[in-house]
Formats: sequence, C-alpha cells, structure tokens
Amino acid sequence: MKLYYKPGACSLASHIALHEIGAKFDIDQVDTQAQKTETGGDFADINPKGVVPALKLDNGEILTEGAAILQYIAEQNPAADLAAKAGTMARARVQEHLTYVSSELHKSFGPLFAPSATDEEKDAARKTVGKKLDYVNSILADGRRYLVDNKFTIADAYLFVVANWSNFIGIDLNKWSHVADFVKRVSSREKVQLAMKAEGLSG
Repeated sequence: MKLYYKPGACSLASHIALHEIGAKFDIDQVDTQAQKTETGGDFADINPKGVVPALKLDNGEILTEGAAILQYIAEQNPAADLAAKAGTMARARVQEHLTYVSSELHKSFGPLFAPSATDEEKDAARKTVGKKLDYVNSILADGRRYLVDNKFTIADAYLFVVANWSNFIGIDLNKWSHVADFVKRVSSREKVQLAMKAEGLSG
C-alpha cells in the first residue's frame, strides 16, 4: 500500500492507523497546491478531489476520504482492535465519533487554514471550533482515556490529529483540559510517534 499524505494534515490519522496495525506501506508526500507528489506524480490523476489522504491498495485501487480509509485500515487487521466488531454498539460509537470529527470539528478549522480568510472569518471560526471542542471535552470529562470503551480506536487517531491543530492556529487547547490531556496521552503512543517522526513533525 501507499499513503499519499501532507505533513500534519488529516492524513496523519491514516498514517497512525497503518502503523498501529503493523501494515507494510510506503508514503508519498503531496504538495496540494501544486498537485504534485514527492516522487513526481500528478496527484490530480491519483485523487481528482485534490486532497489527502489517498490510499493506493496493492491491487492498484485508490481509496479516498479519511473516515473511509481509517475504517478500511482497521478491518485489515481486526486483531489490532482499532474498531469494534461490525454490528455492535461499540462499532456504531466509533463511527459516530468519526463522523463528528469529520463533519463538524474538522470542517470548523477550514477558515483558519485558508489564506484568503478575513480576520473576521477567522475569529468566527475560532468561536465555532471552541463550541465543537466544548462538546468533545464533555465526552472526555467522565475520565475515559479514549472515546470508546477506553480502547484506542481509529476515532481517537482522527480526533488527536484535528484537536492538535489548535496548537498551530492560536487556540489555547488548555481551555479544554480533558481534550488537552487526551492529545498529550495519544501523542505519547509509540505508533503515533513513528508516524509523526516520518512526517517530520517530531524529533
């Protein structure tokens, strides 16, 4: 397999998950503005949507959309227990959290990374992000270490990556103490560190 990624982007969640299941894979960094890969490929030919992540399977198929890729990765090695068994409430909860991070939290950060966004738009986005983090903080307030059944899942990988963006766009994550503790906890995982190091995000 080959993962097309951008350092620190949402593709980092898929990168983490691949390490967690012990997969054999290559990575290829993408310049999403130029639509070129580090190895010289035209990324528009790989993913016409123009965004990461994209996962090239061993049979040549390309899978896109982070939440779909994460679930596919989890199902390649059930023993890694990155997602509960299909049909269970625990699996539904994993999907619930994946959906929230994808459609609500992730999306709310958009203006903060957009060069064309005005200061007013960015201020509004920070308020929106704060409201989304309020919800996540309330979920973690019961003392759980991870989102579902106190087990690290693909939902945790995705939440970690997106919540961690706060540290790079002027949002003090310490205002949401449970989220801040969660980010620190996940960042200490061996496989998370492997993925971050490979993307040049840690020493």
